[in-house]
Amino acid sequence: MAADTPLLIAGLGNPGAQYARNRHNAGFMALDVIHGSYEFAPWRRRFDGEIAEGLLAGRKTFLLKPQTFMNLSGNSVGAAARFFKIEPKAVVVIHDELDLAAGKLKAKTGGGDAGHNGLRSITATLTPNYRRVRVGVGHPGAKEQVHGHVLDNFSKADETWLVPLLSAIAEAAPLLAKNDDTGFMNKVALLTQPPRQPKSAPKTAKDDSAPKDKKEKNSDGI
Repeated sequence: MAADTPLLIAGLGNPGAQYARNRHNAGFMALDVIHGSYEFAPWRRRFDGEIAEGLLAGRKTFLLKPQTFMNLSGNSVGAAARFFKIEPKAVVVIHDELDLAAGKLKAKTGGGDAGHNGLRSITATLTPNYRRVRVGVGHPGAKEQVHGHVLDNFSKADETWLVPLLSAIAEAAPLLAKNDDTGFMNKVALLTQPPRQPKSAPKTAKDDSAPKDKKEKNSDGI
């Protein structure tokens, strides 16, 4: 897909203040940071969502936060894509991902929905051939705990990786506009890797050639 055609970046989540810090709202959070990092118009209500227009790497880009609740996200994304005549390969969906460790990120095109209701809805509308940015939120360990996990807020401990990750996604976002998903992933990884610890100075070897102090015996042999 040529970079001179419009790009649609949709972040997934549930509308309402009670869901704002949920793990399921990682897509909304990422879009808010991207929106605040570049020159985008204010959010406005359209296509059953909140949309803002701006430029990323010189490419016309629309940011979209569906307000339909997660399982109907395709209604909003599909309406915007059809109106602006944007093909699936020029649609990027940012979403939470249970099958990635917390703080990890992967980008890919197409594939299955892995039980994610938002993706399932978008796939039914667009076909599976859209691009995805998967934000790892970790798996609670048991299937019956998944619902509560994604609808629970990020913890204080999560903030240590979440804030840097969202910032890195925003900084690397122009690479999405250049269709360079691999470069996007690499830049996010570089920006979020822990700082290297300085190497400690090597220990100085003892000089065995130096004479050792010895007490001289006196004339009495003591």
